[in-house]
Parts: sequence; structure tokens; C-alpha cells
Amino acid sequence: MAGYRKLGRTSSQRKALLRGQVTNLIYHGRIVTTEAKAKEIRKIAENLIAMAVREKDNFETVTVEQKVPKKDVDGKRVKEEKDGKKVTVYDTVSKEIKKDAPSRLHARRQMNKVLYKVTEVPTEAAGRKKRTKEIDLTNKLFDEIAPKYANRNGGYTRIVKVGPRKGDAAMEVVIELV
Repeated sequence: MAGYRKLGRTSSQRKALLRGQVTNLIYHGRIVTTEAKAKEIRKIAENLIAMAVREKDNFETVTVEQKVPKKDVDGKRVKEEKDGKKVTVYDTVSKEIKKDAPSRLHARRQMNKVLYKVTEVPTEAAGRKKRTKEIDLTNKLFDEIAPKYANRNGGYTRIVKVGPRKGDAAMEVVIELV
């Protein structure tokens, strides 16, 4: 007997389907799917959330000095002449960044193996490539979802039966983050 459901698909199709479903579950918080798919999604999602909870505070904050080009009112770089050439003027800015510990970095890479990249397009400028932004779901797992479940031992998802689907009578369920 297999340790997983085959879902009537080849292995590559099944992996892609489950990756997409898990990505949407973490991004939206809840999705509607069939019962068999939801039970497979639950396994993967709970492992990712448990990993995020385990590593949520495993980083150090580091202050970094960085040279940034000085800009004028219009947002263009300020240039001054030196030896007959125009040279950009730079300001030094200090910035605090989170530096992952090795185990947290490993967890982040394991999550990125499962999750797809999500690109968010604003509704008012739909179709404009300029205003799209890429959402980092691993940061969402570490910063938003993990603190919510910090004092919970498993059971991060809930499956609620909706009823049979009209077309093929497959049992539909809602899987959501608790």
C-alpha cells in the first residue's frame, strides 16, 4: 500500500498540483478542493508551518553600512564634476537586516522547494508589469503564520466538508489555516 494518494496523476503532475494548492493555501489562508487532495495538502502544509514555528526566532539582527546614490527632487541621481568627468554622489546609510542562522536558512530553502513564487498584481492597474510585486511566502510563514501558532502543537489546518460537487459528485471541502 502506498504512503500517499496518487490522485489519478503522474508523479510530476501530482507534485505540481500539490505545490500549487499548498502555495494558495498559505497565500490566501483557505481554499476549496476535493477531500482526497485536501488530506494530501494538509500533510505538506503542516510540515511547512511546523518548520516555520521551530525556526521563527532563529536569527540575529545586523546593522549594515551601505552607499546609496544621492537623489534630487525629481528622483534623479545627483552628479558633480571631478577631473572633467561627471561622477555620482553617494550617501552612506545604515540599515538593519535579519541574518538567518544556518538551521533557519536550511528551513527557508526547504520551504522554497515546495512553494511557488507568487506575483501580486494590483486591481486598479491590472496588466501593468511595473506595479506588480513578488510576495515572499517564506517570510510570510516566518513573520505572520509562525507567531500565530507558536504555542500550538500541530493541528494548524482544518478541513470542513461542503458537500458533493455538482459535476462529478466528488466531496468538496474547505481547507483553512486555523
